[in-house]
Amino acid sequence: MASVIGFLKRFNAAFLDPPTPASTASNGTPLKFGILGAARIAPPALITPANSHAEVEVCAVAARDVKRAKSFAKKHNIKKWYGGKNGYQELLDDPEIDVIYNPLPNGLHYEWTMKALAAGKHVLLEKPSGDTAEETRRMFEFASQKGLILLEAFHYRFHPAIQRVKEIIDSGELGPIKEINAALCLPKGFIKDDDIRMNYDIGGGAMMDCGCYPLSCVRYLTKSNPIAVVSASSARFHGDARVDTATSANLLFPPSSPGTEPVKATIKCDFSMPPRLGFIPRWPDISVRAVCAQGFVEFFNFPMPVIYHSIKVSLNGGKTRTEKAYSFPPGSGLKGEEWWSTYRYQLEAFVDKIRGRTPQTWMAYEDSIANMEWIEKIYEESEMANTPMRTGWVDRAQTLSICYSVLLCRWTEGHSISHTSGRSTREGHDSRLFSSCVPAMVDPSFHLYAFATLGRELRVS
Repeated sequence: MASVIGFLKRFNAAFLDPPTPASTASNGTPLKFGILGAARIAPPALITPANSHAEVEVCAVAARDVKRAKSFAKKHNIKKWYGGKNGYQELLDDPEIDVIYNPLPNGLHYEWTMKALAAGKHVLLEKPSGDTAEETRRMFEFASQKGLILLEAFHYRFHPAIQRVKEIIDSGELGPIKEINAALCLPKGFIKDDDIRMNYDIGGGAMMDCGCYPLSCVRYLTKSNPIAVVSASSARFHGDARVDTATSANLLFPPSSPGTEPVKATIKCDFSMPPRLGFIPRWPDISVRAVCAQGFVEFFNFPMPVIYHSIKVSLNGGKTRTEKAYSFPPGSGLKGEEWWSTYRYQLEAFVDKIRGRTPQTWMAYEDSIANMEWIEKIYEESEMANTPMRTGWVDRAQTLSICYSVLLCRWTEGHSISHTSGRSTREGHDSRLFSSCVPAMVDPSFHLYAFATLGRELRVS
């Protein structure tokens, strides 16, 4: 009964009615967030966590449909909304906005993150960061050049539970890792055929949406990147064979101790696990298990541990214990409450980083780039890399607009940029973002610079 009551309390505070923080003078002016898209993920990922953070205010949302933007804003007590063809751009042009949350479909991450950075906004970017590793690299390079904070929202990394699992492994209690397996698989019916995650043109696919989690998790717990994709296979969507509905991969990681064999790893993701016996729904498979020389540790529900999780530690010989870690240990001095969701912990770290404080943990840009690189390698091994999107090909005609705009922004600020190209299947650029750059647009020297740079970056090798 106590566990049920605890669950209800955590769920209510994390997702329904979080405590309102006391506002003090030391908090300063809140960071004002704007949301690109009236996405379903926005309330649990940002809006509700922000309600319990004294330094955050979600004050604007933009959507393609004006009515949807207005309805979303009123439902979530957001004071401003932008809608229509230029809605996204109008949000970025708003001088009151400090930070952009980008939960748009994967295929729009690159364009609108680059535009947000060009507008001088920090960005909290939903995973996966882009369609390709090259897009991810360019976004982080541009953020660095602009002196802005860009974070890929692998929220599970910020929760005490996954950090406790890593602490158990790193302690040596179980010996070196020999094998590690992680999965994020959903029962049939969770993802419908018309879901945007089934749309190839905007970066759909199970490996992109679900598989990035177990891949990130095994990389985090092994503290390394794979050295090889041994094998990979994918199930193709009946509506578009370019989209995977499930992918599994066998990987090798460097040995966890000198003189031992490489660490074996398996990751799985699935949009549609079939029911047992044809009618019994399956329970989601959202776990990671590390088998070590002297035992194993298994973590159930690594993506959303605030709802419920268990950390099972078993030593060879039969000694077993179960742990939970809804918050950091008392006396650790680390911030957090048992009801804080992974998103709330992530928001705390993100705000700390923007404010110039040291976050409790962080997701480095190299980590984001590496995760996308190995997603690409897995797709290639599974023979899903049979089209331009999966191979990082650059559609040069479609990407010229955003590249030209970024160059214009950098020129106006008196800087140079060396990496500006990137494949895009995205919408046309709204030049009003760069209205402050008009003088450069009539400067012949800028155009010579732009043509030379774009020619160098986009030429066919």
